Amino acid sequence: MSDDRIIAIVDYGAGNLRSVANAITKLGYRAKITSSSDEMFDASVVILPGVGAAADTMENLKALGLVSPIRQLIAEGRPFFGVCIGLQVLFSGTEEGGGHECLGIIPGWVRKLPQGQKIPHMGWNQVKQKISHKVFEGIPDFANFYFVHSYYVAPEDKSLVAGETSYGISIGSVIVRDTLVATQFHPEKSGQFGLKMYDNFIKLAIAAEISHKSIARGAFDNSSIGSKWEEPSSMEDKEFTKQLISRKNNNSLPKWGE
Repeated sequence: MSDDRIIAIVDYGAGNLRSVANAITKLGYRAKITSSSDEMFDASVVILPGVGAAADTMENLKALGLVSPIRQLIAEGRPFFGVCIGLQVLFSGTEEGGGHECLGIIPGWVRKLPQGQKIPHMGWNQVKQKISHKVFEGIPDFANFYFVHSYYVAPEDKSLVAGETSYGISIGSVIVRDTLVATQFHPEKSGQFGLKMYDNFIKLAIAAEISHKSIARGAFDNSSIGSKWEEPSSMEDKEFTKQLISRKNNNSLPKWGE
């Protein structure tokens, strides 16, 4: 049975867009590959996929004018799923390529995997669930997922690590903050459990949309839900995002996904 809600997949030149779209379509949802911020704001869920280098990803997002819209989507609490590089660029910065600033949405740094293991970390590995969350519903603890990466995320707030994986060291392989979920592995390449994680996340978003008449845990108010992206004219992106987050934190909707 298909669902008419749109799942937006951010197109910034990443190579695995079609595989993500195929996974979403297989689950019965409408996948929309797009680089339009308006279409992202119209969607029930936004997925930021990724392969390659964080620096290239940031350059492409900047060129397409998507940096501030992505920050706003997350600050408003709209369901957002990051994959691999789509996880890493959410952080303050990365060591990759000599060091680069990223989106700055999650405080912390992206670091190179230590020597002693084959790099890149490529293939199947287990994910230990650190918290109880509906995104893990129907997925056994220590289920295997497919990884391809040379860097790992190190959030300042360790409580954001919802799942971890051992590869010489313990790495955060699932990050959860409110309506933001991001994985170091590729759900679309991870068989039934990867599909299940996507499905769980989308169902959470749909349930929130129905019960709150919005798709945002941190929604400002009913009048702002579904509004289009407007480029800020008199403030820098970072200050703009701080104000959005401050407004979000004053919201008292129930905690999402638990």
